[in-house]
Amino acid sequence: MRRPITATYRLQLRGPQADPMGRSFGFAEAAAQVPYLRDLGVSHLYLSPIFTADPTSTHNYDVTDPTEVNPELGGVEGLRELAAAAHGAGIGLIIDIVPNHLGVENPRLNKWWWDVLKNGQDSEYEHYFDIDWHEDNGAGGKLGMPILGAPGDEDKLELREDEGELLLAYYDHVFPVAEGTCSGVDDDMQAVYDRQSYRLMYWRDGVISYRRFFSVNGLAGIRQEDPLVFEHTHRIIRQLIAEDLIDGVRVDHPDGLSDPFGYLNRLREVVGPDRWLLVEKILEVDEVLDPRLAVDGTTGYDALRELDGVFVARAAEESLSMLALQHTGSTWDEAAMTVSQQQLKREVAGEELSAEIRRLARAIRRDNFSTAGSAVSEDQLLTTITELVAAMPVYRADYLSLSRVPATIVAEMSRRFPSRRPALDLIVAALNADGEAKVRFAQVCGAVMAKGVEDTTFYRACRLVALQEVGGAPGRFGVSSAEFHLLQQERALLWPKAMTTLSTHDTKRGEDVRARIIELTERPREFFEFIHRIVAMVPAPDAATGHFLLQNLLGVWPADGQITEQLKERFRTYTIKAVREASVHTTWTDPVEPFEKAVLDWVEALFDGPVTSLITEFVGPLARGASIISLGRKLLQITGPGIPDIYQGTEFFDDSLVDPDNRRFVDYTARQQTLEILGEGVDWDDLAAEAECQEETTGAYPHLDLYGDRVKLHIVHEGLKVRQDHPEYFVGGDTEAVFAEGSADSHLIGLARGHVDIPGGEGIGVITLATRRPLRLAERGGWEATTVTLPEGQWLDRLTGRVHEATVPLAEVFALFPTALLVRNV
Repeated sequence: MRRPITATYRLQLRGPQADPMGRSFGFAEAAAQVPYLRDLGVSHLYLSPIFTADPTSTHNYDVTDPTEVNPELGGVEGLRELAAAAHGAGIGLIIDIVPNHLGVENPRLNKWWWDVLKNGQDSEYEHYFDIDWHEDNGAGGKLGMPILGAPGDEDKLELREDEGELLLAYYDHVFPVAEGTCSGVDDDMQAVYDRQSYRLMYWRDGVISYRRFFSVNGLAGIRQEDPLVFEHTHRIIRQLIAEDLIDGVRVDHPDGLSDPFGYLNRLREVVGPDRWLLVEKILEVDEVLDPRLAVDGTTGYDALRELDGVFVARAAEESLSMLALQHTGSTWDEAAMTVSQQQLKREVAGEELSAEIRRLARAIRRDNFSTAGSAVSEDQLLTTITELVAAMPVYRADYLSLSRVPATIVAEMSRRFPSRRPALDLIVAALNADGEAKVRFAQVCGAVMAKGVEDTTFYRACRLVALQEVGGAPGRFGVSSAEFHLLQQERALLWPKAMTTLSTHDTKRGEDVRARIIELTERPREFFEFIHRIVAMVPAPDAATGHFLLQNLLGVWPADGQITEQLKERFRTYTIKAVREASVHTTWTDPVEPFEKAVLDWVEALFDGPVTSLITEFVGPLARGASIISLGRKLLQITGPGIPDIYQGTEFFDDSLVDPDNRRFVDYTARQQTLEILGEGVDWDDLAAEAECQEETTGAYPHLDLYGDRVKLHIVHEGLKVRQDHPEYFVGGDTEAVFAEGSADSHLIGLARGHVDIPGGEGIGVITLATRRPLRLAERGGWEATTVTLPEGQWLDRLTGRVHEATVPLAEVFALFPTALLVRNV
């Protein structure tokens, strides 16, 4: 590949219609940042979806035309100009594609979907979409769509004419009228409607005749298993590759496809052997990525869990479990998480995704060639499918590496519930027939997992909310250093080009917010007392909701206590999303306004009330410890195994919560000016000494209080430059654990990169050291006589300019920064 990948920088693109102020961040705006990103040290820009989507979309995962580069972003010419600017700076482009679904919320924006609505099974695009046309689909064999607001609302339909086209309208929703089914707007509306190929259903009836992205009605699944569909939807990707505009592809949600394995093999043929190919594959903690997949790895959710978890003070588990039990009725440990997840998956399967469960049941009956299953009632079959799907521990188990998982689940269910054996026999017979049912089962499992766990359980569990990210395992309460090092070695050996990340467009909390919450594990007793004081003075409308929201509020609370209206509004928006996702007292479909108002009033009392000063006082130590964690964790990510991605703006400290909060516009002017200051040379000793004299700074590393963003940018910049300067130590290199010696040895986490099989450590070229549990370290008097022994030779710390060799006191190594980047001084 002409442009070797050393690190990526994620950019969230959007057009002017997606912003209330008419601002945009398209290809031209991205091109304007190329000089800064080149100087920062990234090798590739990693773009959010670039194909035509709803103009109002802030994320563009609702693609409406996968054959066209989004004109809202600048079109193909704008992309060419961005590529020219990037390539001229030695930077490549990675694009994010969405093969699983297309946006159909506004049918007129999607010409394929519009044609299917108009012409039904006679449409040339009918086979593009995953539609159930069977007579028993609940819509009489028509395309059923959940549109109507009330039963019997068909009488609200009317015929309209718009730009010479006859339309069937339901309030703001419009649908096409097939040729020959209507002579004009004066025709009998009901007769015209009855002649159409679609049926508008009451949205609560659960009749949906097309596969969706999870439970999002506005995203319709497409059939990439069809060679024609694949070629049509990937034609433009072939063009971009032929023009050498892109260097790699990130695949969104491949687990939703009929055959992810086959799809990725075909996609590899399109992109070629040398371009980067990554999958957004959510792996459970004990699940490995199938090594036969034709990809370079995942997008890094697994790495995020490891990099967060190793900084958790695991001794706090029992205290935080008991605190959660008092306020929520659950310890949220591994056993409790498993029970909750399975229960919520059952609920999701029976409610939000009931249409998918019923379609699977119909496919199971069709795929059975004998009549043996006729004795199984519909209720027995649906119940057993629901229980089976809820028990599946992974997103989908039809990868060959997971072939024993379904058999194990079936065996256990058969043992525990003998009455379900006939239904299980019917289900297994259909799965073994290798037909529609097998595919549907795998797709439904992933959807139920996503909605039941990440979108619901992770908004209810609240022992330590920082661990509740996609791919996380909050029941395990952190990662030991031994587990961490084993997993880094695995990535270096098996997936050296997999992406690693700390923040994404989907993370529920940004990396620095999570670091703040992680620091609660260093203060379990103080947190216990803090929570009880807050609850006593300002009781929450619901204890569990309050416990969840308080942790998130501590994550974003300004260390100086200066609360802005912008922060208040951002947290109000987050609060509503969080309580509706939790679906305990209010939901998206049935919002309970009195409860939501009570929660918002409680949040307002926290921002401006009797406990406001208490919160600021409590946050102070957390903020200092979190800064130390953030810096060390960031450097470990950048220099660790895999290809690090820097999510837009996170080279500064960032207080983002879940989307859309984490998709805000980034102040690149401030970042570029700060990088220029760093380029002119900074005397960190002077800055540290100056900070010690300031009244507003306290504790270790006082310059973090005054120059925190500058310090984080410095660490990111130097880490990225080391990867560029010494690529031989990273992709293709090994990793080895680095340990300290002395009474504070457990507070060090370190990685050596290079070729560790060379005797005497001569093949090691880069060593990264970071501080764990910084508050406890300070309480015990610092590093004292704890040392680290370096391989033979001199080692330059790229962060400070100091040189170390042999056995060095960690107090000396960490004198200026809580992390170190040591490079062999040749």
